[in-house]
Amino acid sequence: MIQVDGINFIEHLSFSAFHEGIRLPQCVEKQQKLFRRKVSLLAADSIYATNANRKYCSNREIITGFVRKGRAGKDEEQLKLMRSILSKERSTRLEGSFGTERQHYNLQKVKARTKATEILWIFFGVHTANAVRMIDKMQRVEIRNTA
Repeated sequence: MIQVDGINFIEHLSFSAFHEGIRLPQCVEKQQKLFRRKVSLLAADSIYATNANRKYCSNREIITGFVRKGRAGKDEEQLKLMRSILSKERSTRLEGSFGTERQHYNLQKVKARTKATEILWIFFGVHTANAVRMIDKMQRVEIRNTA
């Protein structure tokens, strides 16, 4: 799942076991393609903090929320603060959205009989939640513009 400004995008869906930590480059590339903007900040679970992903991000000047390895650099205090903010935002927004989608859109009880039906349930749940979030954002913008 990729989340940009509170809106979720399904980056990869699989019914086979796989190590999601290897998908970071695909997530970054998909986000850049969708929004035609370079990714500059990235927050992800610690499973994504592999040496390969760290190198990928540093080569592209992407600031991550990964815990630092090795000695502290000259800007360590600012980077530590940025990592803390990114980590908090990720856990609040992304993990919170998973809980909301499971609870309010019945994704915790997907009982489809076929793979295709299960995929439809997941897509409708995620996209319905996105629609609700977008309506809320649009209403907040309207209120600000009329105030």
